[in-house]
Amino acid sequence: MIKSGRRDAADLLLLHAPSVYDFRERSILYGPVSDMVPSSTVFEMYPLGFLTIASYLHARGLRVRIINLALRMMNDRRFDVPRFLAGMRPRAIGIDLHWLPHAHGALEVARIAKAAHPQVPLIMGGLSASYYHEELIRYPTVDFVLRGDSTEAPLHQLLVTLRQGGPLDAIPNLTWKSGSAVRVNPLSFVPPSLDYVDLRPDLVADMVMHYRDLQSTLPLMRWWRNPIAALFTVKGCGHDCITCGASRTSCAQLTKRRMPAFRSPPSLVANMQAIARLSRAPIVLVGDILQAGPAAARAVLQGLQRARLPNEIVFEFLDLPPVGFLQEIDQHVSCWSMELSPDSHDQAVRRAQDGEPAYTNGQMEAVFDEALRLRCRRIDVFFMIGLPQQTVTSVGETIDYCERLFRRFDRRLACFISPLGPFIDPGSRGFEDPERFGYRLFARTLEEHRLLLVQPTWEHMLNYETRWMSRRELVDATYDAADRLNALKLRYGRIPPRSGRAVAHRIREARSLRARLDAAAGTASSSAAAEELRGDITRFSLSTVCDKDELFWPRHLVNFRITEMARLAVRYLIGRRRSG
Repeated sequence: MIKSGRRDAADLLLLHAPSVYDFRERSILYGPVSDMVPSSTVFEMYPLGFLTIASYLHARGLRVRIINLALRMMNDRRFDVPRFLAGMRPRAIGIDLHWLPHAHGALEVARIAKAAHPQVPLIMGGLSASYYHEELIRYPTVDFVLRGDSTEAPLHQLLVTLRQGGPLDAIPNLTWKSGSAVRVNPLSFVPPSLDYVDLRPDLVADMVMHYRDLQSTLPLMRWWRNPIAALFTVKGCGHDCITCGASRTSCAQLTKRRMPAFRSPPSLVANMQAIARLSRAPIVLVGDILQAGPAAARAVLQGLQRARLPNEIVFEFLDLPPVGFLQEIDQHVSCWSMELSPDSHDQAVRRAQDGEPAYTNGQMEAVFDEALRLRCRRIDVFFMIGLPQQTVTSVGETIDYCERLFRRFDRRLACFISPLGPFIDPGSRGFEDPERFGYRLFARTLEEHRLLLVQPTWEHMLNYETRWMSRRELVDATYDAADRLNALKLRYGRIPPRSGRAVAHRIREARSLRARLDAAAGTASSSAAAEELRGDITRFSLSTVCDKDELFWPRHLVNFRITEMARLAVRYLIGRRRSG
């Protein structure tokens, strides 16, 4: 346990909880719900908002400490969360409830933190916290909820007000308690640009040195091996996908953001340079830079050309990029890749999900042709299961289409497929009006989702089924599709034979485990059966539909820039000496 004292004092302690708090004691077949994201089934990757909060508060003289409790618990089965938190001396505690899969862990960590520090204000935020703010504030452990997608400034105002005293009703975006009454302040801080705060990766290094604690600040398991960096280019979205909680309709209701807010090209490039000074890892631009318009996107490319970053730049596209824009990328960026999520091979399903006219497969393949003719190093194509109008047959035909892509394009093109899970996002049109879009929901409230997360298998964890596929059919279709796609990747040389055989084995074992758990469900021996299978359940809930390493880029022998790390250490020591 870290000793208490001046080093432990933080104006804000930011805690990231595991998805399910007691995952080390429970036997849950999570399945492939996290296979398409870098983190594990524990969802140990904390949101980028932690870093922007730290940057904003640091610039105003406040000290922030990030503690990735999820990762600490994963790395050490004996890590004692209550004891660890009791040793802290925070002036305020913040817990993210951004993604709804943290509904169980975030609430339990809030309970433990409040028990350890009953007089310390406990603040929650994130998109899910924003949606459920009036339910969340009624939990006795939660003192404040900050709503919206940009809470840095309101959070600073809240911390200053709590320290100095003053009226809470003047703080924007805040939900709070006044005695037994719930007060909801207007959601009025909605900045039109993201330039008001920077992403400062050097502050993480400072945090590590100040608190002498590397483990707590790492963003996810195996990050040292795959230190991919991400940078948000936009908040809000111009698209209106049915199941997305950050779609145009969702944002208008949830965050009051009626138009996307972008990071300006100079700010975006400067943030990328800050990352490149520390890391050789690929930098993923989250959010389609074309949403800001061709002129702004072109300005980003021109800035990258001047910056001459050695890192690979990964462009995410929400719609088909014009062929001419790919050519511009190639002229300005020496090392680049791209990601596209067509969701389905079927244009009708794609249109039903996007709510907009869909591009054709022929148009998409023409874009791939041009990208691979240029210097594009990799194209990742993502398909989804659980969409409106999608049937079991349609899912199978998507895998047929993947084979067509493998035949036509070389090994630089990769295909992935995964279930939409575990939840349809609250605030999305599919969640708010499920019958209209062909969905049936099994949970509505935060508490109902919290309980879903501790169900024995991911089939019963899903908060939805569709008019075209039941939950059982969704699970069966996922395993069938994953098995076939894995076989195609082996046949066409997309993955190493050893990796492909391992995925095939995990799919077979996951199916078997599911059958055994189903057979024991509802019987007196169900808990004993789950406990007996715990080791297998944990092992076969990882890399089920693909090997997670397929998501990562080839790594360097040395992923970080040692000289810059040393410079930061010297700067920190000089600053410590000057401050006494």
